[in-house]
Amino acid sequence: MTPPTTTASASDAARPVPRFLDVHITQALPFSNVNRDDLGSPKTVVFGGTTRTRVSSQAWKRPTRLAVEARMGERALRTRRLPLQVAKALVQRGWSQDLADLAGAQVIRSTESKLDLEKDGGQTASLLFLPDNAAEALADIAEQEREKLQKALGTKAAEKALLPKDAVHDVLKSRNGSIALFGRMLAEIPGAGVDGAVQVAHAFTTHSTSVQADFFTAVDDVSQWATDAGSAHMNTAEFSSGIFYRYATLDLRDLVANVSDTALARELADAFVTAFIESLPSAKKTSTAPHTVPDLVHLVVRSDRPVSLAAAFEKPVEADGSGWGARSRQALSAYATKLTTLIGTSGTVHSAYAGIDDTGLTGLGDREVSYSALIEGALTAAWSRDGSTTA
Repeated sequence: MTPPTTTASASDAARPVPRFLDVHITQALPFSNVNRDDLGSPKTVVFGGTTRTRVSSQAWKRPTRLAVEARMGERALRTRRLPLQVAKALVQRGWSQDLADLAGAQVIRSTESKLDLEKDGGQTASLLFLPDNAAEALADIAEQEREKLQKALGTKAAEKALLPKDAVHDVLKSRNGSIALFGRMLAEIPGAGVDGAVQVAHAFTTHSTSVQADFFTAVDDVSQWATDAGSAHMNTAEFSSGIFYRYATLDLRDLVANVSDTALARELADAFVTAFIESLPSAKKTSTAPHTVPDLVHLVVRSDRPVSLAAAFEKPVEADGSGWGARSRQALSAYATKLTTLIGTSGTVHSAYAGIDDTGLTGLGDREVSYSALIEGALTAAWSRDGSTTA
């Protein structure tokens, strides 16, 4: 669990212990298509009997993860090309291509697990999620067994496990902050799986939407005839717009357990919440530039369980000529007020918001003047057993 910084007293024991950090966001996206389906149309969901535009959790998690990695200065790579990565690293160290390819394949064969290689031996059958230094670490292991690999090259022995299994497993089980946050599924290697501390919901519009078609043309800059006024290309693209409700929750206990370092866990929590607020999927960005920021962010530190406020928008918000933004923020606040009446506040350690509205959102806790101040207040509460500022 998220540990207090001082020894807990008897009175402390009665106070709620921070466990979850809920992030609620409303954000306007103009004419855009940041997440497409297999036909190129904006993704949708039917909720409350009406069609809404949807952005998948995967589409928002990836830019969030990349932003976290950039801030922390360490990457994690999701790839099927680990054997190719290892082979490339060894070629750069002076190995022949054939021997390097054997070593790359041996990284997987030597696990003696259900991890499968493609027929060419250069790719795994499933994606692996590893720290970006994993390939070099595995190349180091291969260096130590170079003589054994050289003798096996071109023989049946090359199909057997030639690298030390435990050493390879240690690399495949390694993790960094990104993996601690977002988790890893790798059941084939004992102890390599990581339960992610982050859960992200699919974003959806707070109101009904419809797809809007855009007919476009492209002119050939090198026309065959001066009189040629036609287009070289014509097509139609589909877009949408609206106010999106976005939700994520961070399990503080799991995060601390994943990194075994309370200070690092807090730094990762800060990086995640900041990145989730600021990130945006990049599909169609060159033709729509939909670079908005959230209108409202509401952070809640809870001791009992995560609580999504998605049901605030089961009844679609009506614009009535005044837009959906303000009405969506008001609907979120009103629903949070009713929910608090129903379930009480015993599980709430901290509740606050920041946004473009000065007043009127009383259901969302105290108002902060900026997103940075909002995040700092939530983290202080999350890392203090009694919710005080003595983190």
